Amino acid sequence: MKSSVRVPVGASVAALLLAAGAVGCSGGTDESPKMTPAAAVAKAAKNTEEIDSIRYRMTGRTPEEGRVKAEAQMRIKPTLAMSMKMTALDQGAGASAEIRLVDKAMYIGGGAEAAKEMDGKSWMKFDLSALGAGEELDQLGSASQADKNPATESTFLTGAKDVEKVGTETVDGVETTHYKGTVTVAELEKTLAGEDKATREKRQKSLEQYEKLGVGKLNMDLWIDGDDRTKQFRMRGQADKGPLDMTFTFLGFNEPVKVAAPPAKDTMDLAEMMKGSQQG
Repeated sequence: MKSSVRVPVGASVAALLLAAGAVGCSGGTDESPKMTPAAAVAKAAKNTEEIDSIRYRMTGRTPEEGRVKAEAQMRIKPTLAMSMKMTALDQGAGASAEIRLVDKAMYIGGGAEAAKEMDGKSWMKFDLSALGAGEELDQLGSASQADKNPATESTFLTGAKDVEKVGTETVDGVETTHYKGTVTVAELEKTLAGEDKATREKRQKSLEQYEKLGVGKLNMDLWIDGDDRTKQFRMRGQADKGPLDMTFTFLGFNEPVKVAAPPAKDTMDLAEMMKGSQQG
């Protein structure tokens, strides 16, 4: 086996899959006469708390991978689980990967390309509880943030002071109301003090990722459907290594999500491999 460990191409973009959306109930695509744009955005954000699972599509550009696309499903309650298929479009053939998060372990599959470097095994297992938050986990890059809920970041628009209604637009066949605004990571940090512990921890985790990327300000667009649910949102900003421009479109809420670990025979366990290396 080769001595170096190489995460399959595209895996580091996972963090950007771990940041987005909302849910709720109501009717009509326009906010009521008494509901301001800020109130409409806040109502959609509040509905996020009711999500048990979410299915979504992601497209856009990241600072390091360039153009990316992915589809994913995530179960939030009662236990966290996620599966995602992604492609880094600017990295040539083989720049696709699948990520699964189940039973507190992350699996990254790179298909035949990964098998060439891992003794024929196409999956690598990262036991998050075993690895902890040390240097070993840092080898995952932003993929180490895969337990972040993509329904969190659309709530960031509630921190904008310039929220405005753009108009009505159809997204994936659904009539929506489009809002936009600008927020800074510093401003969002200040709003955490007024949140409950669970909400504060979720938002802090997402904000830390943007800080690592060097993104100080986010231009946000939010499309809310007639049930006061976030149908789509877009986040743009300038990172240390280039522009960030990601759009998340929500395809389903509160649907059954089943995620299975890959077969053991096809999986290389990073923790076991590192333990053997240290003993050697």
